[in-house]
Amino acid sequence: MLQYIEEARQGDRQAFERIVRHYAAMANAVAYEKLHDFQLAEDAVQEAFTEAFLHLNKLRSIEAFPGWFKAIVVRQCFRIIRRKQHLAIPYDEVAESAESPICVSDIVEKREAQQLVHDSIAQLTPNMRIAVQLFYFQGYSLQEISGFLGASVPVLKKRLFDARRKLKVALPVTDFISVFNHLYEGGKDVLHIVNGDSVAQKLRNGIVQGDVLVWREVYPHGPVTLNSTSLDNRFDRAQYLEQTLGVPQKEYIQNVDMQEKALADSARYDEIILWFEHDLFDQTMLCFLLHWFSEHPLPSTKLSLLCIGEYPGIELFRGLGQLSEAQMETLSGTWKTIGAAELDLGRLFWQAYTSQDPGRLQQLLREDTSALPFAHDAFQMHLSRFPSTYNGLGIVEQTTLEMIHAGINSPQTLFQQIGNKLHRLGMGDLEYWHILKEMSQDPYPLLQISGMKPLPTYNDSSISLQDRVVALTKHGRDIMDGKEDWAEKKGIDAWYGGVHLQGQLPRWRWDCSMQTIREMGTKA
Repeated sequence: MLQYIEEARQGDRQAFERIVRHYAAMANAVAYEKLHDFQLAEDAVQEAFTEAFLHLNKLRSIEAFPGWFKAIVVRQCFRIIRRKQHLAIPYDEVAESAESPICVSDIVEKREAQQLVHDSIAQLTPNMRIAVQLFYFQGYSLQEISGFLGASVPVLKKRLFDARRKLKVALPVTDFISVFNHLYEGGKDVLHIVNGDSVAQKLRNGIVQGDVLVWREVYPHGPVTLNSTSLDNRFDRAQYLEQTLGVPQKEYIQNVDMQEKALADSARYDEIILWFEHDLFDQTMLCFLLHWFSEHPLPSTKLSLLCIGEYPGIELFRGLGQLSEAQMETLSGTWKTIGAAELDLGRLFWQAYTSQDPGRLQQLLREDTSALPFAHDAFQMHLSRFPSTYNGLGIVEQTTLEMIHAGINSPQTLFQQIGNKLHRLGMGDLEYWHILKEMSQDPYPLLQISGMKPLPTYNDSSISLQDRVVALTKHGRDIMDGKEDWAEKKGIDAWYGGVHLQGQLPRWRWDCSMQTIREMGTKA
């Protein structure tokens, strides 16, 4: 990371983008602790990154970047705190309260009334004008203004009261009131929960109104339990994700804490809209959230769902991230209400997925799952990841060997082709690099990867794969052809939802010919 900081200091924007990806979660955690509002925290972090990039040349030592950047984040938070966002308090009461000053500059600009407001304020007396500017536009408290101007708080209250009365006369009443009453227009009333930062950014660019929360999890990888936010599972997952994908434990736990707080605070929204896709990666997140909402009913909040598996004009739809902002905009408002059927089925899928018995999921897939139209194929694909009765390989490992045998020897091309063929998995690159690594390790490696550098992980995603070549080993060819069983030969220690398979004779196997899970004998 120090290398990227140095390169960014020289003006390399791509290096700075890697810094952003590395520090974003930590920065959001710090900002949220200060602001207790996810949207405001993200705003503060975005401004902090911009400020950091513009002033990187002032950083004396690249080793000092984390503390230096944290100070910038905190400073941005304090700027937001000073604005004291208006929380739907009637305008007539605002000037009487020193606790809730209003920042209206952003909303005035949005309503194209800025010039009219400023022209009207310009007609006030100097004392009134500076009080209005500092209190309403800059967000300083009455106490802060009092100390700065040398005027008592009661005097300032009187100036603001008189200024408000004059402005009501000077401005159209409807416009003036809307400036204050719609400060959070569409923001506090609606929450959009999505699966990725690129989708979130497009939504924030004016496609929808409301807060946007990115749900950052990878439930198809590592241990999951029915209550995946429990302390025990949280630390188990954190440790596993760090060991396999390189995700720092502290960063993961901070993110889980933030997501928990977001759900705990979700009752304040009039509507929550879930944006998800057809693949296993998204369907596990969707079912977790439906399970959570089924266990924590929100009587005054409407739940809605937008879930798609295709889009006109896109031959192979992989996800919402493929869509342009214009294409995303066509989806706005097409979501459907989540009712009891969706909540119940989501709860059942999450219970089955996190169970130690995959037979529960297999049984559920035999029932009517039409309330969640993409869940059946996604979770069927999940079962195909189990070691097969044919050779002990799951569908990802088997397909990988077949593609290498067909002449594909680039890790990057393998990932792209696997992603296309097994698109219902929605598998990320870090997950796949972990699988390739496992397949190449002793004893009994299935493949060999040229080059000395390790495969990329979370904190080393910039490692180049261009000069890497993947080739089958003799074990790989024999096992691909079913001459040997990899699980029996090498043993296994892997998680499949709530199922932990260990040893040379895994209890559960995927029968490819029957498209079903079979319970096998265990080693004595």
